[in-house]
Amino acid sequence: MYPAEIVLPMKEELTDNGFAELLSASAVHDQLSKEGTTLVVINSVCGCSAGSARPGVLMAVESSEAKPDFLTTSFAGFDIEAVKAIREHLLPYPPSSPAIALFKKGQLVHYVERHTIEGLPAQAIAENLKAAFQQHCN
Repeated sequence: MYPAEIVLPMKEELTDNGFAELLSASAVHDQLSKEGTTLVVINSVCGCSAGSARPGVLMAVESSEAKPDFLTTSFAGFDIEAVKAIREHLLPYPPSSPAIALFKKGQLVHYVERHTIEGLPAQAIAENLKAAFQQHCN
């Protein structure tokens, strides 16, 4: 488990911008059983990927006309129980962090894995997500 002093500033980058934390398996299951669309960001300490994922997600949410109904996040290596539960909903995809998932009525409709995020600038991640929001969040 990562130390809180490392994780908290990275968590706050999302939570200070309207993302609710999913901290337990029951919170994950409750959230994903709701009607509408839920964006789930599996946050991470990985500088190369998470460093562009968080700003990309924020850019997408800020600049897209269509937006998910719910913005949520959990932190890999810190919110252990919640991330494990999220990953159950992402099967058959292997564990990935950071990762960005869009669910509609509890069903995974768009997924961005770490290997897709790596090397991309935040703007490219934002454009990917905006296209998914346009398709699924109307």
